Amino acid sequence: MKGTLLYVTIYVVVISILVGIFFLINANRKKKLKSQIASLEKEKNLIISAPILSELGKVESLVKDDKLKIKYNGWQDKFENLRKNELPKISDMLLEADGLLEKKNYKDLRKLLVEIELDIYRLRERTDNILTEIQCLTQSEEKNRERIVELKSKYRTIKAEYEKNKEAYGDIVEQIDVEFENIEKRFSEFEITMEQKDYDEINYIVKGIDEMIDHSDYVVKEVPAILIMCNELIPNKISDISNLYIDMTRDMYQLDYLNVEYNIEETNKKLKDIIDRVKVLNLEDVVFELKTILNYFDSLYTDFENEKSAKKKFDSNMKSFKTKLTKTDKTVKNIKSQINELKTNYELSNENIERINVIDKEVTNIKNSYNELTDFSKNHSFPFTKLVKELDLLIIKLSKIDENLDYDVHTIGSMKDDEVRAREQLDNIKRLVKKTKNRIRCYNIPVIPNNYYVEIEDANEAIKEINKELNRKPITIEVLNIRVDTARDLAFKVYNTVNNLIKSVMMAEETIVYGNRYRGIKTQIDQGLDKAESLFKEGEYKKSLETTMNAIDYIEPGIHNKILKAFEDKEQ
Repeated sequence: MKGTLLYVTIYVVVISILVGIFFLINANRKKKLKSQIASLEKEKNLIISAPILSELGKVESLVKDDKLKIKYNGWQDKFENLRKNELPKISDMLLEADGLLEKKNYKDLRKLLVEIELDIYRLRERTDNILTEIQCLTQSEEKNRERIVELKSKYRTIKAEYEKNKEAYGDIVEQIDVEFENIEKRFSEFEITMEQKDYDEINYIVKGIDEMIDHSDYVVKEVPAILIMCNELIPNKISDISNLYIDMTRDMYQLDYLNVEYNIEETNKKLKDIIDRVKVLNLEDVVFELKTILNYFDSLYTDFENEKSAKKKFDSNMKSFKTKLTKTDKTVKNIKSQINELKTNYELSNENIERINVIDKEVTNIKNSYNELTDFSKNHSFPFTKLVKELDLLIIKLSKIDENLDYDVHTIGSMKDDEVRAREQLDNIKRLVKKTKNRIRCYNIPVIPNNYYVEIEDANEAIKEINKELNRKPITIEVLNIRVDTARDLAFKVYNTVNNLIKSVMMAEETIVYGNRYRGIKTQIDQGLDKAESLFKEGEYKKSLETTMNAIDYIEPGIHNKILKAFEDKEQ
């Protein structure tokens, strides 16, 4: 019973807490929404209190003509429409919002508040636009007065600069003076229009004065430099370029591709046109055009220098190229003259012969191109810059031919060298085989192993094969080289075999002699030495040596290393 009562008490407490939390959340939500409604009400009232009425009052006092009156009435109608039609709609929506709040219909209330906020934003934007339009008129007099003061100050500075250097403007002085007179007239028109309070016209006049002063500023700054370029700098460059052009053409330089005469003629026309435009103070693109002309003539100096450098390079390269071409042509002809003889003596592939024919044709083509270049330079048919490029191409072609030719010369020339080398190698191999036979005869070797006879026979057979290849016509160099390499390897093989055999015989014999001093000391020694002598007579020299060293080891431990070291020192 007590347990049930406790559970009931806990349940009631929890429910009470939850209900309390729910009421607190609702109260807080209602408070926030109410605050949001109040904020929107305040924003609406601020729109109504906008200073449009005050500004409209200023406009009313300025109305002097029908045009301004129409504007005034238009602004007034727009404002009245906003105040009488748009604002009441927002007020009704705010009242509706209060009703939804009281009903605790928070879902619809939030949607309505969003709509109210958007309508207030749109209304504020429209009133701000009306206010801006009105203030453009009511504040125009003050703004335009400030702007005119600035423009007059700028105008006086420009005119003072002009008066200080008036002689620099030459024949353009009269036009500039007229420009300044027109600016001063526009200043006077501004004062008259201000008296008439024709604000639309005032804005137009101020804008016109601003543009005229900017133009006069540009004219005052640029005309002296323009006149110097038109009357001195460019004419002097034209004269200098003309003289250089005449001198170089007299020296037989081909400069037609530069169109110098035509471009000078066109430049003079362009200068006349520019002067005419400057006289009416039309400076649009003038500075750009003059700089373009100057850059063109500066580039001509570079072109002239390039032609002079190209001529020197061409003359120098032609001499060295002729020397290389003559050498290459001579080499090709020399190889071609030996082709028949080479074909008789050596087995040449069709590919090798065809490569020589191709190279010969390429060299002939290069010789023809070289002769054409020589004619072009004598006839002055092309500029040297072009001739140098063509010559560079021929130099590259000849270099590639020389690379290929080096390979072919080496290939064909190596055939003769290989034959000579094969004959020399044959003599060396014969001497080595003979030396091998003499060495084995000089030593009294009890038994000569069978492998010696096999190897000496192989070496002799390989020598015969070399002789066969050397006596065959045409010689196949590849096969000949294989025969030489094979014979040389076999000769060295039998030579090394004999040397190792002699070394084994000597070591075994001397070791047995050395071991005989220990005979009679131990039975094992006597038996070992007897067996070693028997092996030696049978031709088992390595086994004989090993048996002798094992026998001596009973008396003299470590004899193996001593004997091996003794023979190594002896060989050295």
